[in-house]
Amino acid sequence: MRPADLAREHGISTQAIRNYERDGCLPPAERTPTGYRIYTEQHAAALRAYLALVPAYGRATAATVMTAVHADRIGDALTELDRGHAQLLRDRETLATVREAVGRLTGGTRPAGGATAGTGLPALPGPRSVGEIAHRLGVTPATLRAWEAAGILAPARDRATGHRRYLPSDVRDAELAHLLRRGGYLLDRIAAVLRQIRTAGGSGEPAAALDGWQQRLTTRGLSMLTASARLDDYLRLRPETPRRG
Repeated sequence: MRPADLAREHGISTQAIRNYERDGCLPPAERTPTGYRIYTEQHAAALRAYLALVPAYGRATAATVMTAVHADRIGDALTELDRGHAQLLRDRETLATVREAVGRLTGGTRPAGGATAGTGLPALPGPRSVGEIAHRLGVTPATLRAWEAAGILAPARDRATGHRRYLPSDVRDAELAHLLRRGGYLLDRIAAVLRQIRTAGGSGEPAAALDGWQQRLTTRGLSMLTASARLDDYLRLRPETPRRG
């Protein structure tokens, strides 16, 4: 096969094919005596796998998986996929928590038990520091301060020290902001959603935002299924790839 043959199937440029090979997303191609690349069905399967991994896990992870495969580090490739699935599960659990938080503000039911529903994380009943909230969400304190500057968060200050103190309602807002940020929402949009929630001005706007993110999670999960199938197809064409471990 020529680069154009691989490119045509996916509607991409031949330069993109060469770039993918250069970056290790495709196995090295043999050359003709005159220097032209020779691609095979193995390269076509690798390209299908890589391009399927991108919408499922992102370009960085897709490249990491493929380069690990080509270095015969199958365990490392599978670990990267595991991380993606774990993140998807955390997003689903956080979404359930935020839905319940929105429901409480708009007249829904209160969660049972001593943990934050859907996350497995302990509830935070008292004031917490910016560092504790950042650790809980897996972001930096600087990110939380940026959200505060954008009007998303409004934690109180300790009168004696001036330090930020996050109450349970602030934690809820931070969790919702984190979820929507991961869904691609801009800070001003997130601030608008939270203003509606704080004023209990109706559940339509927050519900629409959360429904949109739910659909994104479903789409990502389905993309992961497709990517797994394409990657398996490619691995079966690599006789040196171990099928276990």
